[in-house]
Amino acid sequence: MKKVITYGTFDLLHWGHINLLKRASELGDHLTVAISSDEFNELKNKEAYHSYENRKMILESIRYVDKVIPENTWEQKIQDVIDHDIDIFVMGDDWKGKFDFLKDYCEVIYLPRTVGISTTKIKTDLFTVQNG
Repeated sequence: MKKVITYGTFDLLHWGHINLLKRASELGDHLTVAISSDEFNELKNKEAYHSYENRKMILESIRYVDKVIPENTWEQKIQDVIDHDIDIFVMGDDWKGKFDFLKDYCEVIYLPRTVGISTTKIKTDLFTVQNG
């Protein structure tokens, strides 16, 4: 069985997220998604709209996702790959090169982002609408 892992906050879930999860799941037989914990987001000076528990519940209901685990630190990725017997690490191509150190442990694939949508765009658009 070929296992795939990806990471992210997965806040304000949108069709770009679903597209990424679908493409990641098609690379193997099992997809694990590591989502940023609320504490990790705080360390990154990032605030999610939905709590970790709610984001986890949403992701667990998506048919492409087999398992959801917390991401608590930047450094945990090597251990996650080892602990979960991961064959392929997948991230959006805006991270290209940042995780090449994982190539000693698994295949690393950077997928193109879905054009025209992002959580940042949604937040910006909502802020613009709210503030005229």
